[in-house]
Amino acid sequence: DDQIERERASQRLPGGCCALAAVYLMGKFYVANAGDSRAIIIRNGEIIPMSREFTPETERQRLQFLAFLRPELLGKEFTHLEFPRRIQPKELGKKMLYRDQNMNGWAYKKIEEDDLKFPLIYGEGKKARMMATIGVTRGLGDHDLKVFSSNIHIKPFLSCFPEVRVYDLTQYEHCPDDVLVLGTDGLWDVTNDKEVAGVVMEVLTSYEPNDPCRYTMVAQELVVRSRGVLKERGWRLANDKLGSGDDISVFVIPLGGPGNYT
Repeated sequence: DDQIERERASQRLPGGCCALAAVYLMGKFYVANAGDSRAIIIRNGEIIPMSREFTPETERQRLQFLAFLRPELLGKEFTHLEFPRRIQPKELGKKMLYRDQNMNGWAYKKIEEDDLKFPLIYGEGKKARMMATIGVTRGLGDHDLKVFSSNIHIKPFLSCFPEVRVYDLTQYEHCPDDVLVLGTDGLWDVTNDKEVAGVVMEVLTSYEPNDPCRYTMVAQELVVRSRGVLKERGWRLANDKLGSGDDISVFVIPLGGPGNYT
C-alpha cells in the first residue's frame, strides 16, 4: 500500500484494488483477504469458508469508531451515527432509532441538527456505500479517492490490513476433488458457495483424477456461468437473472494429488 502511494506520483498510477492471497508454507495454507473477494475450501463436499468480505455493513463499527475518534475526517458533511433511514429536517426534535460504534442493537435518541448530515454508511447489501462513494472497506491504493465534489479523502477509512485465516493440510487426507477456490466479487455477486461447490463437483467428475486441466476447466466454467449469455436484455444466467456485471477472476487449486485418490 505504501509502495502504491509512492509510485502514484512517479508513474502517474492512481486507483486501487482489493487483494486476496493464498500462501502455502510448511504444510499450511495462509489465506489473506483485504476487500470483497472470497476464498472457500471444498473438502469431501463440505464447504469451509477461508475469508469474509469487508464491506460498509460488515465493518460498520470499525468505521464508526474511527469517525468518532477523528470527526475531522468527516469534513462536516457526514455523521458517524447510523439511522434506519435518512433523517428529514421536519423530524428535528423527534425520537428515532440509532446506533453508534459501541452498539450492536438499536436505541432511541432525540434528533438534533448534526443528525441531518449524510450518514457515513448508507444503503444495504451490495448497494451499501461508505461516504456515498465506495462499497468496500479494505484494499490497496486509492490514496487520491475523494467524496464526489468535495475535498474529503476516503483513504483513512479504507484499510490495507488483511484478515488472515490458516488451514492445516496435514490434518486431513485430501483427494484430487478437494480444492481451494479463490474468486473476485464478480463471481460471488451471482453465485453462492453451494452453487460453486456444485459446479466444482460436476466438472471434476467428468475428468480423470490425474488430468491436470480439470481444475482449469472448473475455473473456466465458474466464470462462464457467472457471466451468463448475452441476450436482448443484457447478460443473463440460466435462470434468466442478470449475470455478473463485474470482473470475474477465479483460481481453483487442488489440495490433494492423484496418489491420495481412493
